[in-house]
Amino acid sequence: MSECEHMRGVPVPEPEAGTVGCQECLAIGQSWIQLRKCLECSHIGCCDSSLGKHASTHAHLTGHNVIRSCEPGEMWRYCYADGAYEE
Repeated sequence: MSECEHMRGVPVPEPEAGTVGCQECLAIGQSWIQLRKCLECSHIGCCDSSLGKHASTHAHLTGHNVIRSCEPGEMWRYCYADGAYEE
């Protein structure tokens, strides 16, 4: 279990069936590599390996630090503020 305070009490929900892609990439016609979900507001953004890095940009702009993978079969979470990873 992680010692990250940001992850305590934050659920690890499954991505919604209707998740189609990074909200910002879709708006500008850009592609992404993998998707991440903000566990505070459910924003879907692209990972830091993607050109836009929209998930981490969202975290830095909003203070919503904890995300989870939106990739099938992946249940891990990550905290941008602490660099903490938890499966």
